[in-house]
Amino acid sequence: MKEIVTFLSFDGYCRQAMEFYQECLGADLFLLPFSEAPVELPWVPADAKDRIMHATLTNGPSTLLMASDILPGTPFHPGNSAVMIHCESLTELERLFTALGVNGKVTMALQDTFWGARFGTLTDQFGISWMFNFAHPTQGARKPPILDA
Repeated sequence: MKEIVTFLSFDGYCRQAMEFYQECLGADLFLLPFSEAPVELPWVPADAKDRIMHATLTNGPSTLLMASDILPGTPFHPGNSAVMIHCESLTELERLFTALGVNGKVTMALQDTFWGARFGTLTDQFGISWMFNFAHPTQGARKPPILDA
């Protein structure tokens, strides 16, 4: 396993929270609003285009925090979070996804993404949300720094 990172959710104030954490932690901040995604996202409502799709705070090679805004209408409870696992191989990704998913619920099946990774999410049997990411070796495709660690 490459690393485990806490992933925070916000209801429209991800930018403000992550800028605050950036200042407090002295880290580098990457923000990707839904409006700047490199692919069309027809499921994102117009009033959510300025919300943050992905934010990462890093300190050198270490990822400190990751976060995003939820979409309008999504149930939200302050403190919503997920555990993000960056995997070192597809085999590890599939093994961990299967193991942690026992008696849980898959919320996004493992799939290839526009950021050059295989990614999926699930809620385990205890109600904890998990995110799994394996960055494919660069194959000439655009690979933004959002999930590289």
